[in-house]
Amino acid sequence: MGYYIRILGKNTANIPLQQLRLDASPAVIEVDSESGDAWESLVLRHDSGAEIAAIEKNLVTEGSLGAEELSEFLEEVSSLRPQSAAVWLQGYLRSVKVIYAFQLLSGTEANDGWARLHKVYGAAWRFAGGILQADGEGFTDEDGFTVVWQFSDSAAGAWNVGVLGDEGRWVHFEIDLGDQRHRRSFWSGQVPTGAKLL
Repeated sequence: MGYYIRILGKNTANIPLQQLRLDASPAVIEVDSESGDAWESLVLRHDSGAEIAAIEKNLVTEGSLGAEELSEFLEEVSSLRPQSAAVWLQGYLRSVKVIYAFQLLSGTEANDGWARLHKVYGAAWRFAGGILQADGEGFTDEDGFTVVWQFSDSAAGAWNVGVLGDEGRWVHFEIDLGDQRHRRSFWSGQVPTGAKLL
């Protein structure tokens, strides 16, 4: 099935293809058709030919693939922790108008492919606004901090997260994904004692 990262945005205007090409350089962006800025699918690849990512733009309209995917996300987040973030996400997802899905391909791991991918992903996010989602990691707030737990039990290492504070504002901090105390605090919507605030 492949590994995906997504932008769940609110701005449905077309992202200028020339801007994405500038951000991708020295990698190359290929359009599947002659649609220009009204593209629906792209391929980001190294100039050697190895593909870094397949990118799809799906508007969230009745009966569309984007609407179907959003419906699946709404069902999925209802059982995630912390509960306060799951409730926030359910409300937020209802306002999403476009989904950019990036399927990572073998070229991501070669010749600085991650850097090229992140530049194009970042450019699309700046344009579309919204939140991010990554398979096996979870959803973020609008600042890019992970707000729900979808990591595997073996996850470890430093990670930037956010929980909703008493005034309904996000509190951002760093946790160690492998630290059980940090996990339990995050799951309950709390900042772990001694966590580094960001």
